[in-house]
Amino acid sequence: MSNKSRHKTYYEHQSLRLGEDLESGELKSLESLFGKSKDFPYYSLIPRGIKLCEYVGVIQVGKKVIEVLPKIDKNTDPDSGHWQHILIDMLKVVSGFNARAPGYSDLKLKSNTILEMYFEIFINEVEYLVRTGMVRKYHKDESNQNALKGRLIFSKQIQKNLVHQERFFTRNTVYDHEHVWHVILYQAIMLIKKLCKNASLHSRIGQLELTFPKMPGMQISAKTFDRLIYNRQTERYKKAIEIARLLLLNYHPDIRSGHHNVLALMFNMNDLWERFVYCSLRKHLGPKGEYSLSAQKKHPFWVEERHGVQIKPDLEVSNIETKEKWIWDTKWKIPTNGTPSSGDLQQMYTYAGILQSRKVALVYPGTSPQITGTFFNRQSDPPVSCSVIYIPAERSIPKWQENIYECFMAWAKVCELKDSPP
Repeated sequence: MSNKSRHKTYYEHQSLRLGEDLESGELKSLESLFGKSKDFPYYSLIPRGIKLCEYVGVIQVGKKVIEVLPKIDKNTDPDSGHWQHILIDMLKVVSGFNARAPGYSDLKLKSNTILEMYFEIFINEVEYLVRTGMVRKYHKDESNQNALKGRLIFSKQIQKNLVHQERFFTRNTVYDHEHVWHVILYQAIMLIKKLCKNASLHSRIGQLELTFPKMPGMQISAKTFDRLIYNRQTERYKKAIEIARLLLLNYHPDIRSGHHNVLALMFNMNDLWERFVYCSLRKHLGPKGEYSLSAQKKHPFWVEERHGVQIKPDLEVSNIETKEKWIWDTKWKIPTNGTPSSGDLQQMYTYAGILQSRKVALVYPGTSPQITGTFFNRQSDPPVSCSVIYIPAERSIPKWQENIYECFMAWAKVCELKDSPP
């Protein structure tokens, strides 16, 4: 089977059907994965197929790679290369992959682009760790030795060495590379070796397998990663561990036949858009020192003796000197007829009231002109304004981020001019 036939591109909210897009075994594996979770987010089941949701990324089932790209609405430019480029660059910005990965600017992304992006960045990170020296740690070791070294374990000595009395079953402390950090990385290396079809990456994984110390088997779960505590020695492992977590926790082996293992590396487009806008504002507002910026900051909304409800606006920007506060709520969609839903407007009205902000906005991707309205409240003087802002996607990420910043500053300045006395 050619590489082209194994890799297919779709868009969010698109349907994949048996025969046209999926083989029988592939559909069964996807249905099985759907049934393992009560609230499965990536897709829903339809007769003889699946319907994608607002998640984008890659699903690899068996040898087939299903690449899911963002698409604002049905009238959006269907150029897959354009949206693939946008998604990859958004993931780079949000995940911070352009921080220190060696040779990152020279990544040669081909074919299964999104998946191979993670593979290559992981390989770069682990190669860097091997080249600069891997961390050693102390750990307890119990084994048969030809010399008495450490503490003799009598019960095991009798059990194991009753015939071979020249040996000693001991427990001693060893200082080497065998610890949980390297076990995680080693398992991720073995997983990539199994999944990767790119010849150049596969060759590098083979070299890495030879140089990386072989680790014992260990059950890796989400709790394994939650227990990791980074320090001065292990901080440089963070990026590789983050990618290993994505790969290991989202890999679902096909226990029945082993032919249709599933790797789902998917990202919520609403969350990705919110984080991208936040990172863009932080990049340009941060150096100025005039503003404070926060994302998903919790505020009390309803309180009773045992429970409480909180609100979390997507983005809050405050002028440190004047205490003026602006609120942005991002939505990855196009509002019907250019008018936001009553639910979105009610949400913004609540944010404005609780946080005492007179300037709030709903932020959508798109090219429509900005509109501004006011909430009807006779007690508010001046009235609270709520804008609907559209920011078009740009192929150049630096330009897109700069446009987001300029859009915010223009909107905030307009608000200030409206509020200033004549």
